Amino acid sequence: MAEATLGGGCFWCLEAVYQGVRGVTAVKSGYAGGHLANPSYEQVCTGRTGHAEVVQIAFDPAVVSYADLLRIFFTIHDPTTPNRQGNDVGTQYRSIILTHDEEQAAIARAVIGEIAAAGLWDGKIVTAVERLAQFWPAEAEHDDYFNRNPLSGYCRAVVAPKVQKFRKGFSHLMKAAA
Repeated sequence: MAEATLGGGCFWCLEAVYQGVRGVTAVKSGYAGGHLANPSYEQVCTGRTGHAEVVQIAFDPAVVSYADLLRIFFTIHDPTTPNRQGNDVGTQYRSIILTHDEEQAAIARAVIGEIAAAGLWDGKIVTAVERLAQFWPAEAEHDDYFNRNPLSGYCRAVVAPKVQKFRKGFSHLMKAAA
């Protein structure tokens, strides 16, 4: 098993998408990239902790590659807007790849080059690639958020379209329906 740690705006969106990826065994929302130990959601929301909302993904690299996880990542969020995803504004919503080793860092840089060359986005990709220092798990109420709250306004307006975009563009990487 391997781990990937990604921040692309609200962690509820990323969690909902990656839960549907074949080879992903667990997705945990949390915080990383900042200076405060064991921050709370309320603290991270102030933008003063330096942390980004992230997900930590446990996956089987024999089933889904790290590069494919990143290709999904660059499709379901806008990597060209610094410190923003839609109406979510602040450093906690920045686009960031927190690598676990040098191999992941090299793959992240290669996939960023691939996405930029493909012209998937009009603007320059501003996604940071940094070494993961510490992942702090989010509070339990953030776990499985989309599945527990599919009819909430945010989930219907923001999360659901990202899940649909994943399903349309990456059907070959979707888990089989249960």
